[in-house]
Amino acid sequence: MNTAPAPAEEPRWLTDEEQRIWRAYMHATTLLEDHLDRQLQRDAGMPHIYYGLLVQLGETPDRRLRMTELAMNAKITRSRLSHAVARLEKNGWVRRENCPSDKRGQFAVLTDEGYEVLRRTAPGHVAAVRQALFDRLGPDQRKAFGEAMRVIAEGLQPKDAGADLPWLR
Repeated sequence: MNTAPAPAEEPRWLTDEEQRIWRAYMHATTLLEDHLDRQLQRDAGMPHIYYGLLVQLGETPDRRLRMTELAMNAKITRSRLSHAVARLEKNGWVRRENCPSDKRGQFAVLTDEGYEVLRRTAPGHVAAVRQALFDRLGPDQRKAFGEAMRVIAEGLQPKDAGADLPWLR
């Protein structure tokens, strides 16, 4: 009986074109995230991830979401969300409320002060996104970019119960 391990498969290395695309993607996303972080730090004293949490809360009825749903929408771990919400609470922009139907659950609630920060900050953030991304692309490029990002996101977010996704950690 042969118990020798099977030979390892040869890696599927990136082609030169794929390598150029990958590096361009990495450069662009790193620079874009830095650009948006700097704009939000300058205008509102918060990082981009915190702004995204405020936006999510501001778009919901009663400006509240369960913490687990907020983590899922933000694509972050529950631990990272808890830290972010603690900082937003310290600023007076968010408060936590216990869930009456589930003793372990909590809601994150956007305060009036947080809503006002969001209202003041949104125009500058939208301008930064438009200038950095959409103004640089033509209509066909925007359409192709949106479709490519949708396909990539769908492929990275499996629906099976055992999926290793940030908000489940």
